[in-house]
Amino acid sequence: MPAGSRHWPVTISFRPNPLLRTPSGKCYYAAIVIRFLKNRLARESGAASPLALGSLELELMEILWSRGESSVRGVVTLLSRPLAYTTVMTTLDRLFKKGLLLRRKSDRAFVYSPVFTREEWERKRAGNLVAGFLSGSHPSRQLLLSCLLDAVGEHDASLLDELEKKIRDRRKEISRQGQP
Repeated sequence: MPAGSRHWPVTISFRPNPLLRTPSGKCYYAAIVIRFLKNRLARESGAASPLALGSLELELMEILWSRGESSVRGVVTLLSRPLAYTTVMTTLDRLFKKGLLLRRKSDRAFVYSPVFTREEWERKRAGNLVAGFLSGSHPSRQLLLSCLLDAVGEHDASLLDELEKKIRDRRKEISRQGQP
């Protein structure tokens, strides 16, 4: 640990906790806990995920997902609020360096296009988050599974059936791969 840095260990209790569950057993603060653990995993790995986006980065990506490709000037004209050209240019360059955008030179300006579709990006982001939880301690894995089931059940009970089917299909696939 670098000299002068502070580190306060954080302990999260995974025993039944009224702060994490409502009286009906639903994950009340699940989003807060998940965000905390996600940020903690990012800090421990030494860098934030290139798939994590700030609000301006997300707005620029939304524009590029809808248009397919655009120059900085084209993006600036579509923003929901006035921003300096250089701010947009710097942010697009940062997204390029994160590997989320491709760029090509057209005359004197760069034209940017997304590397991933919005769906591909969301899938990769979700996969990274789940992988981070699964590589963590046993309690964090239990918390993830518990809150996932609660959230799915709250959103749409038929999704639980779909999840169960996907689990059965995945087990069959794993079983087939294990056999010659």
